Amino acid sequence: MAKIYYVGDWAVLMGPVFAESPFNYEYKGIDIFNYGEWLMKAFQSSNEHYVKSVPAWDFYKMGPGEYEKVLEEFDVVVFSDIEAKNFQLAPNFFDRDKMGKGILTMPDRCRLTNDWVKSGKSIMFMGGWLSFSGEIGKGGWGRTRLKEIIPVECLETDDLVESTEGFFPVADKNREQTFGSINLNEMPPILGYNQTKEREGFDTILRIKETGDPLLVYGEIEKGKVLAYMSDPAPHWGCNFVYWEHYNAFWLKCLDLIL
Repeated sequence: MAKIYYVGDWAVLMGPVFAESPFNYEYKGIDIFNYGEWLMKAFQSSNEHYVKSVPAWDFYKMGPGEYEKVLEEFDVVVFSDIEAKNFQLAPNFFDRDKMGKGILTMPDRCRLTNDWVKSGKSIMFMGGWLSFSGEIGKGGWGRTRLKEIIPVECLETDDLVESTEGFFPVADKNREQTFGSINLNEMPPILGYNQTKEREGFDTILRIKETGDPLLVYGEIEKGKVLAYMSDPAPHWGCNFVYWEHYNAFWLKCLDLIL
């Protein structure tokens, strides 16, 4: 059994907002959504794996030593729609009581992640508006030490490629049988993806038919294994994908590649 720590794909909806006067704005309601439920259930569908799904804000708020404990306990980490600032900042840096009373530093979560993977663990990077380079570069993964273990090269600018008409995944001719009986060329259209560049030494399984851009890439980093899917495993880019009859089997096969 693999223990999977899945960070991201949660959202909070506040509102609607009513302006009752020039001085009075009322929020009517709050909802929390876990858009990661599809991927989480896919991993759990074999009844062989344990998944802990956590929002980006819980990851961000971890104090020194807490993330290290997660890495000790889990076999696979998944990051989806979580920008680099969640790795590079921490609430403790904004505690004024600690400022000026000594050198203030904390363990680098990017370095911790890299070392953990290279020692023999597994990681998955998922696409989204805040993944890879992301919208207007907000993702920022390529500006961190994570670029050492991401199996593709991030762009230096906005990398979102979107269309309401959709893009069709197509299997690389040398990798069509990677997923066995699952016909990868029958995947439904996705509504967008993060544009990246292929990286030497890694295998591209899926590409975007219309552009040739990589969509699913995996490989090894020293003793560890890495996989990147440059689109969303959840809505909105994946609003067709999550209802594909082979969705669960697809992700279990992806998991097999890195275990």
